[in-house]
Amino acid sequence: MNTTTQAEARPIIFITGPTATGKTAAAVALAREIKGGGEVISADSMLVYRGMDIGTAKPSMEERRNIPHHMIDIVAPDESFSAADFQQRAIGLIGEIRGRGRVPIVAGGTGFYINSILYKDSYGFGDVEPDPEYRDHLYEMARERGAERVHDLLKSLDPARAGQIHPQNLKRVVRSLEYIRQTGATFPQNASPREREVIPGAKNYVLTIARDKLYDRIDKRVLKMVESGLVDEVRGLLRAGYGEGLTSMQGLGYKETAAYIKGRLTFDEFVDTLQRNTRHFAKRQMTWFRTQCRGKMIGAEGFRPDAIIKEIAESSLTI
Repeated sequence: MNTTTQAEARPIIFITGPTATGKTAAAVALAREIKGGGEVISADSMLVYRGMDIGTAKPSMEERRNIPHHMIDIVAPDESFSAADFQQRAIGLIGEIRGRGRVPIVAGGTGFYINSILYKDSYGFGDVEPDPEYRDHLYEMARERGAERVHDLLKSLDPARAGQIHPQNLKRVVRSLEYIRQTGATFPQNASPREREVIPGAKNYVLTIARDKLYDRIDKRVLKMVESGLVDEVRGLLRAGYGEGLTSMQGLGYKETAAYIKGRLTFDEFVDTLQRNTRHFAKRQMTWFRTQCRGKMIGAEGFRPDAIIKEIAESSLTI
């Protein structure tokens, strides 16, 4: 006997891909087209922070009008928020949205967030409690000797895990070291994306765009952010006591702007650096979605919400 409820039969749609491919706009368009409506769950690690709007390209209240958005503006810039926190909240939201007869649409480009709920074998990765004392020790080591030294420590204990994390991604390096310290084991290794099983009902669509066009979009987006008041936004955060050492203030757009405000970069250097760093970030994202996140590639310029709705309707899932 099939015991699947109507709510469980509804899909969980993922709209993912590199920065500046129009994921938010695509998710909103899809939510408006779905019968009964959809609700958007942000899977962007920077959108969780209150007061950080321009540098994160956060959707405006007008853009969010009539379409419920979740996981936006939920913590202060000096509060911690991990992939495990995201996973726990997102799982709850998915159940609530389905329970309302609506379709959850997960939209964002933070690969670790997306994979934490897309694949079954990711569940439970955040069960280990944090170790504040050890964490402070590792962050102090990074301040005194550089993030590379902390990454070297992980490399000596778990080379496979270290190879998956950029040396400057201190948050993930520290989390991995905490896991090893508390469990006495190396971090669990996931199978390749093709071998991993997605959660029931998941449909992942990865927006893509030609690299030259994407880079042009990025350069124009950075200029628009600056014109829209990015410098004033970051200056206000610094005056409010949110220092450059915070994880949130190390985010793309904020560290470069703070360096300009502090006089370490000229204005032209600041803009050039932010554009370059954003292009490099997008390149890493493209590699991630190509190799670590199984999904159907869709040209961003040819995105059609009606085509996705038709595809899902023809499957065993209901829209």
